[in-house]
Amino acid sequence: MFTRILRKQPKQETSTLTSLDKLNETLEMLEKKENVLQKKAYAEVEKAKAYTKSKNKKVGFTRYNHAAAIQCLKKKKLYEEQIAQLGNFQLRIHDQMIMLEGAKATTETVDALRSGASAMKAMNKSTNIDDLDKTMDEINEQTENMKQIQEALATPIGAAADFDEDELEAELEELEEAELEEQLLQPATTAPSAGPVKVPAGRVPRIRTEEEDELAALQAEMAL
Repeated sequence: MFTRILRKQPKQETSTLTSLDKLNETLEMLEKKENVLQKKAYAEVEKAKAYTKSKNKKVGFTRYNHAAAIQCLKKKKLYEEQIAQLGNFQLRIHDQMIMLEGAKATTETVDALRSGASAMKAMNKSTNIDDLDKTMDEINEQTENMKQIQEALATPIGAAADFDEDELEAELEELEEAELEEQLLQPATTAPSAGPVKVPAGRVPRIRTEEEDELAALQAEMAL
């Protein structure tokens, strides 16, 4: 059913627009006729009033005038019946227009859904799982190639490639041990002799012991 609707959609849309235009034209025509009939009914009422005024004034109100007033009211009733009929016609046209507009909205909705489904299908077709796996394999391959290139560039070449890393490490360790031994073999330096200390009156200067001298010498050596 939906397939038939989709296949006939362009033609149906044109037909719907044409029908809506026709209904609008008919509705305008009925409204104009209704206005004309309302004016005619109003005129008949005014004529009947005129005959009534003639009677009230007792100015030659004959039997003919009375019959003419009744005739005017009858015409007014006929016009009112036609007006009511035109009102029903307009109501039916409004109902038909609402149905057609609803059908048009439904058709446009189906068309939009169909366009979305087609777009989704095209996107899925252009990005199927096989192509995605192939693309990921290519990315991984290129990444691995780049790693190999970077490793190749970092590898020493020429004379630097002949150096033995273990031998260099051993040589560096010997240099560090020799530096440490040289520091340990340096003679200990004594602390610089201080000048004569003025002792305040009444105090006896304290004599430094041998242990204190050795401690001072050690501190001076560590300060170098």
